[in-house]
Amino acid sequence: MAKRARTTEAAEELDRVEGFFHPKESFRLAGQDEALARAARAIRTGRPPQAWLVTGPPGIGKATLAYRIARYLLRYGACDAGPEDLSVPQNDPVSLQIKSGAHPGLLVLKRGINPETGRLMTVLPVDVIRKLAGFFGMTSGAGGWRVAIIDTADEMNEAAANALLKALEEPPSRAMLLLLSNAPGKLLPTIRSRCQRLALRPLPEDILLAELAQHLPDWKDADRAALAKLAGGSLGAALRLANEDTQVLAKDAERLIEQAAVPNIPALFTLADRIGRSAGTLQTFGTFLTQNLADRIRAQAQVQSGAGLRRWMEAWEQVTANFARADALHLEPRQTIVSSMRAISHAARRNPPGLHARR
Repeated sequence: MAKRARTTEAAEELDRVEGFFHPKESFRLAGQDEALARAARAIRTGRPPQAWLVTGPPGIGKATLAYRIARYLLRYGACDAGPEDLSVPQNDPVSLQIKSGAHPGLLVLKRGINPETGRLMTVLPVDVIRKLAGFFGMTSGAGGWRVAIIDTADEMNEAAANALLKALEEPPSRAMLLLLSNAPGKLLPTIRSRCQRLALRPLPEDILLAELAQHLPDWKDADRAALAKLAGGSLGAALRLANEDTQVLAKDAERLIEQAAVPNIPALFTLADRIGRSAGTLQTFGTFLTQNLADRIRAQAQVQSGAGLRRWMEAWEQVTANFARADALHLEPRQTIVSSMRAISHAARRNPPGLHARR
């Protein structure tokens, strides 16, 4: 990824990290050699699956890999005519068409903007998934292949999932479906069984630090190291955290847990009001809060078991549910944050020493 100017943001651009290229414009896939090699072997031997289920945490490179596969198939087809790493030059006509969103052989399905509310839809609806039938029914374009990317499949509602299942049951020839998933366990077992899994792993710390040195050359080594620890092996998460406001949210989440036994209520309300004034901030804060809790619980589980640990697990489950409900129902941020603080405080007041210090 290289820095670039921010353009007008449409629904399909919401996964662009501020100041960096969108996955469809990215030609570097860091630290996912195993998954890339597996995909390349299947494609270049002429025996690719009808559908890949590309899994892994958010920001880890699933979309970047999907666009890489799409470029190769639309440029060379399922054969060994192209490079072993599935690369296609940035100035190739296929790359340029995909970058501009104009290639007729590629369909990208995502949540859109609800025209009635102006907000991003909370689910990927059935009418979006039904576009697959018309797309796969079209005459193949140049190279004879059609590729569809669903980003992310986790967000489909029940009707959309059933429509996708029908598409998987009647696969057309010379077509590939790439389902991106942060949480494949949410998908119907029948969908998972009709796809080959392509699992992407969190980046090792040394690889993530090397990538951050390239993307954030002006940062101090210590600051990049702290950023890598917060990112959980995700380059996308790290680049989002590079935003100063986002780093403040991460520290707010950590401070809230550290002070949970004796919470500062006025400060909590001030934090909730500040988060409520910025669109999308509540979910970012919720991600940091649940991740911080999970990290502490994992560390404590190595030295402790029993009721104390169970209370923290219950707190994590409650906080996770609070933010998921807030996202789905557009709930007021103060209610979500205060309710989450109450659950964490209940665990903190009865917790044996040790969990407060992050390990």
